[in-house]
Amino acid sequence: MVDEISPVLIAQSGPLRGQRWVLTASNLVIGRDSDCDIIITDNIVSRHHAVIAKRNSEWVVEDTSKNGTYVNEKAVDSTKTLNDGDFISIATAVQIVFVSSDATVPLDINYTQERRMSLDVHSRRVRCNGKELVPLLSRPQYRLLALLYANIGDVCIRDEVVDAVWPDVVGEGVTEQSIDALVHRLRDRLDECDPDHQYVETVRGHGFRLNNPLL
Repeated sequence: MVDEISPVLIAQSGPLRGQRWVLTASNLVIGRDSDCDIIITDNIVSRHHAVIAKRNSEWVVEDTSKNGTYVNEKAVDSTKTLNDGDFISIATAVQIVFVSSDATVPLDINYTQERRMSLDVHSRRVRCNGKELVPLLSRPQYRLLALLYANIGDVCIRDEVVDAVWPDVVGEGVTEQSIDALVHRLRDRLDECDPDHQYVETVRGHGFRLNNPLL
């Protein structure tokens, strides 16, 4: 019988949306490999991407990935203590809510803050300033936007863009011109929806970041 104070993880988006996992063991592994406790079959997810572990009386998330784990839109640097309602992003593939007690899980959870742009990882739909972007973004455009969306306000360097958008390309297979062309096309698509705001900013000499203010 599970202790009623056991924490629970609930997938909010992505292919696992709606699934939940009660934390009854000392750790739970998330990743792409078949030996993981939570398996996410997406190339952007590392084979062993993250671990939810109990440390004394606290639960923490450990990032062991290539493409990053985020808590409340901030990248996890090694480990991060989890609090009730924390929002965990596994790269840009799945978003999970940590609830401190299985006995108090609400029926409908939405811990995301409303911003000028919203991105539904499950359906890959994008809304800008209340208007849905149609047709959907191409796969490279979506992967770039999802990377920036998971790192709102932070600069994503070009190497991170290559890893997220072209995960199967090795070495110097992606040129600077290819990256710049993709950024330009993404900006054009977002302008179709919201021409009065520039979402994708270039930080010269560093990379790119998403300007997605709260409403």
